[in-house]
Amino acid sequence: MPIILRILLYLAILFYFVWMYKLFKKQKLNLQYSLMWIFSGIILLVLVTFIKDFEKVLHFLGIAEGMNGLFAIAIFLILLMLMIITSIVSQMNNRHKTLIQKCALLEKRVRELENQMKGEQNNANDNSVPD
Repeated sequence: MPIILRILLYLAILFYFVWMYKLFKKQKLNLQYSLMWIFSGIILLVLVTFIKDFEKVLHFLGIAEGMNGLFAIAIFLILLMLMIITSIVSQMNNRHKTLIQKCALLEKRVRELENQMKGEQNNANDNSVPD
């Protein structure tokens, strides 16, 4: 791999980690979810660092160019992240639905208690009226 390309990849990975750090610092990224992104960045860093060994493995697998293999790994990581994010969104959707149902039940209970209190006040007013 040409040295210029390698330097550009290192700079891109550095930018990636700095950007993640800023998002984490501004609390726009939870630690729970940032671990997936950190893991993928570390994998890319290891692949770029040990590109010669990676190219040997790729050659053994029948992939002629290191960049093709790097793109294949990147695509695999992106698909993996999409699956993880889809799983997280599904879990949050279920929690959201449960919270909406609980909120609706609480609203119903509040209305019932308000109606019950109005009924008790009306009964108290009716009993206090002199004949």
